[in-house]
Amino acid sequence: MTRAEAKERNRRALLDAARRIVAKEGHRARLDEITEQAGLTTGAVYSLFGSKNGLLAALVTEHVDPHYDRIEQAVPADLDLLDAVEAVARHYRDLGEDPDALGHLSFEISLQDTALRDPDLQARLAASVREQQERLATLFTGRSHRGTALTRRQAQRLATALRTLLVGLVQGVVLGLAEQASEEYVAATARALATPDVLGPP
Repeated sequence: MTRAEAKERNRRALLDAARRIVAKEGHRARLDEITEQAGLTTGAVYSLFGSKNGLLAALVTEHVDPHYDRIEQAVPADLDLLDAVEAVARHYRDLGEDPDALGHLSFEISLQDTALRDPDLQARLAASVREQQERLATLFTGRSHRGTALTRRQAQRLATALRTLLVGLVQGVVLGLAEQASEEYVAATARALATPDVLGPP
């Protein structure tokens, strides 16, 4: 095994162990427990991630990046704004039907709980959320809407509102609090955000 392969194996082991421990223990997750499960030392964490928070931040990125990768793949470049918003909304709604949806939600809540107790991790989590919203904004920028192209500023405003709406709706679906939130309902609700009051000036 090469040095690069060993490094990646250790990185993977730490991320997998951290996910299990955080999902189970939340903010009580201890670094020594994570490293023990990974079969490594705390030195490996500092070498690969810089700190426990660096490891948790990498865990957040690994959790959300594939989701946004799939969103980008699900929204063709030739769609106008409303159709693009609807495609994103339908993708989010499908997450509520995933057999692992409750486990994913539990993990996300555990991460948020941990972040609320640690200003550094909270800042890292907030940065990750902003990064994902920027990806959504990029997806919407320049798309046709009411005869004009959506500006970056408008796309950012829409992305903030849309992500907030869809995360809440999907959580409601997973928790059984939004049984009436069909795919059509979620798509229509998302499309309703593309108003002048939400988008603001160009």
